[in-house]
Amino acid sequence: MMFRNQIQILFLFIAANVLAQQPTPPLDIPLKLSGTFGEFRPTHFHAGLDIKTQGQQGFEVSSIKEGSIRRIRVATTGYGKCLYIQHADGTTSVYAHLKKFAPKIERYIKAIQYEKESFTIQKFLKLGEMTVEEGELIGYSGNTGGSMGPHLHFEIRDTKAETPLNPLQLGFDIPDSIRPIVQGLYYYKKGMNGLSEKNRINLGRENDSVYSANLLRLGGEHAFGIRLFDRQDMSYNRNGIYRAEVLVNGSSIFSYTFDKIDFRDGKKINALIDYATYRDERIRIQKLFRDLEVDYSFLPPEAPNGFLNFEEGRAYQVQIKIEDYAHNTTYVSFYVEGMANLPETEAVAFENPIDPEQDYLFAFDKHELYVPKGTFYQTVDLKVEEREDTLFIEQLPYPQRKGFELQVAIPEGLDSIAKQQLALALYNPKPKKGKDSLRYVWTVKKDSLLSTKSAYPGTYVFTKDTLAPKVEALNFRDEQWVSNYKFLEMRVEDDFSGIKSYRASINDQWILMEHEPKDKTLIYDFSDLNFEKARLDFKLEVEDNVGNKTLYEATLFRKPQS
Repeated sequence: MMFRNQIQILFLFIAANVLAQQPTPPLDIPLKLSGTFGEFRPTHFHAGLDIKTQGQQGFEVSSIKEGSIRRIRVATTGYGKCLYIQHADGTTSVYAHLKKFAPKIERYIKAIQYEKESFTIQKFLKLGEMTVEEGELIGYSGNTGGSMGPHLHFEIRDTKAETPLNPLQLGFDIPDSIRPIVQGLYYYKKGMNGLSEKNRINLGRENDSVYSANLLRLGGEHAFGIRLFDRQDMSYNRNGIYRAEVLVNGSSIFSYTFDKIDFRDGKKINALIDYATYRDERIRIQKLFRDLEVDYSFLPPEAPNGFLNFEEGRAYQVQIKIEDYAHNTTYVSFYVEGMANLPETEAVAFENPIDPEQDYLFAFDKHELYVPKGTFYQTVDLKVEEREDTLFIEQLPYPQRKGFELQVAIPEGLDSIAKQQLALALYNPKPKKGKDSLRYVWTVKKDSLLSTKSAYPGTYVFTKDTLAPKVEALNFRDEQWVSNYKFLEMRVEDDFSGIKSYRASINDQWILMEHEPKDKTLIYDFSDLNFEKARLDFKLEVEDNVGNKTLYEATLFRKPQS
């Protein structure tokens, strides 16, 4: 056993030294961050660093170390254009939202796109099939995929475990002398009906590093939540922190540190915030406690859960430590006087209890809602009603782990076109100023049913999508010479269900048109192919998610390349 422990310690020492060997930064500009590792996002914990690119695209991106490209992905969502490079030290670096790849990689992936006749592609490469040197150009920064503005999303992962590691461990030069900022502190009481509503603690600022509060008088089990953010010296963005800890009378009752995370943690992020407040006020209060039976890679099950039973006649010193990766630390300090724990009334009985350990089926005349086991983290009171042609699922103040499965019977007597155009939608009543709206829900048609596996609370209705996608030429017109053009640019959009697919060709040969949904553009690069004839018969067919299609045709002329 002693030998095994020595081997483990040696392994950790070697791993730490590997990460400590400072590599080449991925961008040759001052590194300013718009997102940090572990940062709380609406649907996940951030798995890397978002590096700002001065609001522009096209900065050269370099491999941080020598390595082998193991994966190339091109998508209109998520990481967009993305590279994964495996290194000899057991890590893999990830570069996302690229505008384009370096020439040798661009040629390689374009050949596959033409072979598969698809813009979206994912290619896994063998170790050593395509290698890069440290500092070698691998691409250009961009804004592709789910990016909301030009930047480079950069990750470092443990190759074997496929888990993200904090890239700040690589030692990049990111000046940071700013302490985390506390925006608000709250306490919650634990009782038979779950948590009480939040109670705000008024804070005063003693100095640059310490916040304080007046004496609190609490009885029974309580825990704390906090609103906060962190900044680096050269960035005004409100980023996440590195470490949080709650100490009572010097003993730690809750803590986490973002050295590494697991992608599975992200699906459970709503269980680590005050979800009711986030839903109603769009304010994200991070829990400094764990009240649900949810495990995170950075919060092991055996770790203290953050609750403390304040007993009458006892005094407690509470200190909350918030730290960024540069060890700038902010403290919140106050005292609690223990009070008698007032007896609670009996727990409120739920009218429609949903036990997370069981499956439930709500069957109505036209709708059928299946709530799988594990949909919620806790027992909830879920109201579901069929109201003529709509299904109402009550909004809840509880976090939801996954979606419901909804099936709706298609009305009888519809012709094939009307059936094709049917879809499910979420109905949103108009606010004080505005109009009612419908939001398309991904719908599958099978036999006489419409179904979706991604239903969340709201009002579901039948609707029709009768309008085909709009297609428009941006930089050319029919019967035009385009010999001096480098690109063909098209605008494509759909007003409801969204673009499902498209196919473009010249003289009946498939051509690659890069799709950027944010700009609603399709762009063809003339350097991809050389046509022998001057006449180019261009066709573009676009289909939306219910099957409506638009065909655009134009005849162009271009001098063949010699």
